[in-house]
Amino acid sequence: MSVSEILNKRYSVRSFEQRPIEQSLLDEIFTNAQLAPSNCNVQPWQVCVVSGNTKQVLQDKFIGLLMGGAKPNPDFNWAPQYQGQHRERQFGSANALYSAIGVSREDKKGRHMAMLRNWQFFDAPHAAFFTMDKYLDIMGAVDLGIYAQTLSLVLAEHGISNCMQGALGQFPDPVREVLGLPEERGILFGMSFGYPKLDAPVNQTRTERIQLSDAVTFYG
Repeated sequence: MSVSEILNKRYSVRSFEQRPIEQSLLDEIFTNAQLAPSNCNVQPWQVCVVSGNTKQVLQDKFIGLLMGGAKPNPDFNWAPQYQGQHRERQFGSANALYSAIGVSREDKKGRHMAMLRNWQFFDAPHAAFFTMDKYLDIMGAVDLGIYAQTLSLVLAEHGISNCMQGALGQFPDPVREVLGLPEERGILFGMSFGYPKLDAPVNQTRTERIQLSDAVTFYG
């Protein structure tokens, strides 16, 4: 598949088969993702891939925090609130998701349970946490975004789906504790990945893209 074909077919998957990816294939995929470009070739990403028992321990800790009413305390600035057309697109995305799983706007419990699925990794067999030294700030965040998109494309080339999740950066403390990360390492965001459960209603969610003319201006 070409990159264009992958981009046309790709969508965020939120229900996965319980089929782990072989370690040899993971090694190949993450080796290829290392070719991602970065500013001055600093390659700031420190990626933590969790599976099996480690993933389950993290899931239990996340759900314990959330059920206990904990508030997010991200390592990086997640404070800005979407406004205007960005807010409208956010609502459109949420509406597409909840419509696919039959949860109405008034069903607050249903929406809360759907949100909790983020910290259950959507039952994916694997998850990646994208981390970097905190001092890198916005420059490091740009590089991590480039790396994550590169990784997503390489995964798709092998028939493996994913869901990028800002939610996995909202509670960094259990991640740092379980994985033994130093305090100076920040968790920016994460990604659940694996083979998709194609018939799951949630995986019928599709979102639209704005017109080229609304996103790109060409200057001659």
